[in-house]
Amino acid sequence: MEALPGPYLLFLGDTTEAGYAKTAYGLRDWAPNRCLGEFACEGATVTTGLRFMTPAEAAAKGARSMVIGVANAGGVIPEAWLGSLLQAMEAGLDIISGMHVRLGEIARLRNAAAGLGRRLIDVRQPPAGITVATGHARSGKRLLTVGTDCALGKKYTALALARAFSQHGVDAHFRATGQTGIMIAGSGIPMDAVVADFAAGAAEILSPDAADEHWDVIEGQGSLFHPAYAGVSLALLHGSQPNVVVVCHHPGRQRMLGHPGYALPSIEETIALALQLGSRTQPAIRCGGVSLNTAHLDETAALRLLASESDRLGCAVADPMRGGPAFDRLVEDCLA
Repeated sequence: MEALPGPYLLFLGDTTEAGYAKTAYGLRDWAPNRCLGEFACEGATVTTGLRFMTPAEAAAKGARSMVIGVANAGGVIPEAWLGSLLQAMEAGLDIISGMHVRLGEIARLRNAAAGLGRRLIDVRQPPAGITVATGHARSGKRLLTVGTDCALGKKYTALALARAFSQHGVDAHFRATGQTGIMIAGSGIPMDAVVADFAAGAAEILSPDAADEHWDVIEGQGSLFHPAYAGVSLALLHGSQPNVVVVCHHPGRQRMLGHPGYALPSIEETIALALQLGSRTQPAIRCGGVSLNTAHLDETAALRLLASESDRLGCAVADPMRGGPAFDRLVEDCLA
């Protein structure tokens, strides 16, 4: 994290779907001291709630870079964004990106950066030397968050659980697998940028042998049911060899994000499939509970839902961002 030039101006592009702004939201929530404000193209309707600033205003207040806070389908940088990115460099800001498309591959950005002395920093760059997975058992303990869909709380759940484990005196580390998590944690492997044959091997590298009581809390990606992203989800499940999975879900979401032709699976289906597939490399795998994203509900409705779902499913059900007794039980059941 310290290697990235901050503070940041968060760039929201022309985004109108909040689910695609998860990088900006993640940095706002988990690295707030590094976020000065936000900037967006005309037509954007999504906001982090931070002060809107032009790149020049942000630079005057001490910003050193502008972070692309969007994780859109395919990780592309559209033509409509280029003017804003050039404006940021002209104001003296470096550009940080977690997109699949490399900043330096875009001639206008590459040439402008060279002329202005600005840096183009791509976070979504896997390390060299990743090998094919071995499937060999590893020491230590691991927890993986899995989801019914994309962009519904797997990263937040993993971060909250890792923090709670540490507060309980447990030796634990958050292991980032996506661009936002890497920006927050300062290290990790962008799983969706790894060549498919080596993705499970990357997950093994991410959570190596450790002390018997050490926990790696691993950020999940995608969904085992997703028509586009199930491959990375499965590779992460097999390579992580988790002792515990926590299923993440957004109550009320009916269709897959970006793929409305596909319905979301149930929580029960997700638990069953994760345990079936995960047992291939970790026979002792179990479900530690369920994490619900209840940000769209008021507190009374959220607590009622958490309690009713816990009764229905017969396991701990919590919203990690709300905390409370329900989250305490989830932590205890995961560590049990």
